Amino acid sequence: MATILRSGPPLLHHHLSRRLQQSHHYYLSSHQSIIRHLNTKHYDVAIIGGGHNALVSACYLSKFNKKVVVLERSQKFGGATQSVYAFQGINARLSRYSYLVALFPDRIKRELELEFETLRRRVSWYAPHEDGRGVLLNRFFDEESRRSLAEFAGENEVVAWETFYERIGKVAEILAPTLLEPLKSEDEVRSLIGEEAWKDFVEQPLSETLDSYFTNDLVKGVVLTDGLIGTFAAADDKLANICFLYHLIGNGCGEWRVPTGGMGALVDALIGRAEALGAKLKADSEVISVDVSDTGISLTTSAGEEISAELLLSGAAPAVLEKLTGIPSAIPLRDGSQIKMNMVLKRLPKLKSGIDPNLAFAGTFHISEGYDQLERAYAEAICGKIPREIPAEIYCHTLTDPSILDDSMIEAGNHTLTLFALHTPAFLFDEDSKQRKEIVTKRILHGLNQHLVEPIETLILKDLNGKLCLEVKTPQDLEKEIGLPRGNIFHGNLSWPWKNGEEQRRWGVETAHDRVFIAGAGSLRGGGVSGIGGHNAAMAALERLRRWS
Repeated sequence: MATILRSGPPLLHHHLSRRLQQSHHYYLSSHQSIIRHLNTKHYDVAIIGGGHNALVSACYLSKFNKKVVVLERSQKFGGATQSVYAFQGINARLSRYSYLVALFPDRIKRELELEFETLRRRVSWYAPHEDGRGVLLNRFFDEESRRSLAEFAGENEVVAWETFYERIGKVAEILAPTLLEPLKSEDEVRSLIGEEAWKDFVEQPLSETLDSYFTNDLVKGVVLTDGLIGTFAAADDKLANICFLYHLIGNGCGEWRVPTGGMGALVDALIGRAEALGAKLKADSEVISVDVSDTGISLTTSAGEEISAELLLSGAAPAVLEKLTGIPSAIPLRDGSQIKMNMVLKRLPKLKSGIDPNLAFAGTFHISEGYDQLERAYAEAICGKIPREIPAEIYCHTLTDPSILDDSMIEAGNHTLTLFALHTPAFLFDEDSKQRKEIVTKRILHGLNQHLVEPIETLILKDLNGKLCLEVKTPQDLEKEIGLPRGNIFHGNLSWPWKNGEEQRRWGVETAHDRVFIAGAGSLRGGGVSGIGGHNAAMAALERLRRWS
């Protein structure tokens, strides 16, 4: 060969040289391909995102002996359900982004054998009024609750309250079990809950239903808030009906409970169970590219790791999945519309109404959430104005579960307060965000201070650097920190929890590609801290794998 090359004609010499180069190149390429293949780890299912829904999926799939990997871009798992020490030198483990648990089904906890507990709050809610009075309702609508409501709004409002919540309670008992089943049709659900309830909660706007039951503005507003949490809508918008339904049907009772040890305890329980079942959990593993084909899934992480899988589940928002895969998001996206505040106090504030703070803050504390106040705030915000009065509600975790504080803080009487403000959509902060954030913070605290004997600012602890233990999160902050598109806590608009119109999906998690499923809040029925999206995606994936085996 060498002699021929040295003495052959120039054309032949050139031809053979090129063939040898091509052969050598082919050998190297093949060798590199083989090495890449050997280094590529193959799984039955790869899951993008490490929030609670993704972890629920991992647990179920691993329980059925599937090889699973969960890829989380940040250093910590949990997403919106993580707990953190937010203030330097302050030993308070705060549930930073989500606070209470209602939608997480007890069935998931039993089936996955999760070591996670929730505590009942003794008070449901307290709402102070500008005239110095207020309304206190306990967890059970007992005699004390009836008396408080009657003294404030009259006996007719007591009857209306009991009738209204008895009716929605029956709907909750019927609908809750269906959330973990294949989707029922609209006609099936309508038949199950009955025509009267269908008219009240589905067919007519929530505004009309509330008008038909309640007359007191504050009482009607408190009821409406369940239709507005994380949802930028007026009372006559059907999106408010949908949001309201989700907030009232959890576990068939709609009771909002405090997670023992904070939201991070749920994450810890899920991580422990997933790993015990054999799932591979990888933090600091941002997925930067995804190739979806008819034969499988290929992923590459920011660290250069290559992973292949039969199926892909996404705990990330549909908008994030669309950027990675090109699979169009099927969920409409309205701006997230909440401000989240966390603070640590020296002690609870005294109230002008004279009520014991240990009662007033034991449930949900409503600020500026009368019906007219809510509608006025929406009308101002939709016009691009920061509402003059910003509706908000407060939760005090430590009155029910002080375990998130160290012993010295408990002895000192310290408490945490978490505030969730409504009608503060992302578009209000697209320009001059820092200045607008400051304005919103002042208006929210002013709304709270109207009902306090002492300004809340005087009671906020300072951290090691002398800064107030107060953090404020806009929708844009939520997008940057935990990947919520436009700060929408549901990853997109909520939908009715049944097949509606042309909906053909079996579980509400399927996408345009047979190998890809939505496992997060953006799945149909997936909103909130529920694990439902994760469960349903796992069930759909198991069915798909069984069909292909």
